[in-house]
Amino acid sequence: MNKVFLIGNLTRDPEMRSTNTGIPVCNFSIAVNRRFKNAQTGQQETDFFNIVAWRQLAELCSRYLAKGRKVSVIGSIQTRSYEAQDGSKRTAFDIVADEVEFLSSPQAAGASSGDYHQPSPASPAPRAQAPAFSPADAGFTQVDDDELPF
Repeated sequence: MNKVFLIGNLTRDPEMRSTNTGIPVCNFSIAVNRRFKNAQTGQQETDFFNIVAWRQLAELCSRYLAKGRKVSVIGSIQTRSYEAQDGSKRTAFDIVADEVEFLSSPQAAGASSGDYHQPSPASPAPRAQAPAFSPADAGFTQVDDDELPF
C-alpha cells in the first residue's frame, strides 16, 4: 500500500500549468514539522515535500492556496529519475495528491512571515467546545449493569 497523510504549510505559491493534452496540473510544496526536536540542537526539524495535484483538484489548489496556508494532503509517493545538468542521475520523490483539505483561511495564511512552525504552547489556538452531553437530553434512560442480559 502506498498512502501518505501530511499536514503542513505551503512554502511557495502554487504553480499551475497544463499538459500538452490540456490536463491541468498544479505543483506546490509544503513544510511539515517533525514530531520531535533534534536531540543535539534542540531545534524543530522540518521536512519539505513536493506536491502534485491533477485535474479539478489542481484548479482548486491553484485558485485557493497561497504561500503560508496550512493544508492536509492525502496521496501517494511517486518516484522519478532524471539526469542533472552535470550529467549525474538523480531521483526525486513527489506526493501525488488524491485529496487536499484547506485547514487555514486565506487571511490566516501568514504569507509574509515564512513561519512553518506550530504555534507555541503559550498562545494556543482557540478551540470550539462541544456542548455538554447528557444522556437524558437524548432520550436515554440510566440502566444498572446488573440488569443487562449479557
